Amino acid sequence: MPRSLATAPILVLNGPNLNLLGARQPEIYGTDTLADIEALCARTAAAHGASVEARQSNHEGRLVDWVQEARDRHAGIVINPGAYSHTSVALLDALNLCDGMPVIEVHISNIHQREEFRHHSFVSRRADGVIAGCGVQGYAFAVERVVTLAAQVTGGAGAA
Repeated sequence: MPRSLATAPILVLNGPNLNLLGARQPEIYGTDTLADIEALCARTAAAHGASVEARQSNHEGRLVDWVQEARDRHAGIVINPGAYSHTSVALLDALNLCDGMPVIEVHISNIHQREEFRHHSFVSRRADGVIAGCGVQGYAFAVERVVTLAAQVTGGAGAA
């Protein structure tokens, strides 16, 4: 059952190689670091009376475990699955278990302007919204959307 923003944080999940933001292909991903993104998400959530818990892993199973835990501990999920977007049915299956919980998929780059294999995302089949190509600002948009959706689901305050 979805949790209220007043009692549960939004889970911000980042997949493989996102720990290297700022150094990894700055011409595609920019120079902001993962810490910068986490701070942006925290500020955005706080402006709406919410909070975030940010995590990153290069390991698919760990991301799956965190999604499963989110069912009982979080108000919604913002997820940048990185390369697992295009390969992970396991991550999709875990997200499908999050009935009624808002899930927003975010990508820093526009995956549809990149290599053909990046055009398909398994995670998008479950996501309530997909934000791509807005740079790190996409994370702020994603947090705001989770706030709006979570407030609608739980009837709580904080709608953006």
